[in-house]
Amino acid sequence: MARGAVPLPPEVVHGLLARLDDGDTSREVLKPLTKHFLGALALKAPGRSVEVRVPPYAAVQCIEGARHTRGTPPAVVETDAETWIALARGRLLWSDASVQASGERSDLSSLLPLA
Repeated sequence: MARGAVPLPPEVVHGLLARLDDGDTSREVLKPLTKHFLGALALKAPGRSVEVRVPPYAAVQCIEGARHTRGTPPAVVETDAETWIALARGRLLWSDASVQASGERSDLSSLLPLA
């Protein structure tokens, strides 16, 4: 799991989500929520076969399978923070999201939502 991509206490998450729902898309809201939900994904589906990237905030490796040690992993998923948070919350379906996904196991729809 990426350093810092760990789930936050529920009261912190609720406060940040309330700010997001009120239209606050500042770095102070998006960065911790992005890391929170990436951490939750890594806990739900541990492994190193898929790298989920949400630039510029964080990336995690998850899902069991072929392990890689250098270079690009066998599967990569990349999206922006607002899309990632909406997917994790169940407010956006994987099939409707603007996500770049390549490689085996890069379809995360069975793992979402996280919240």
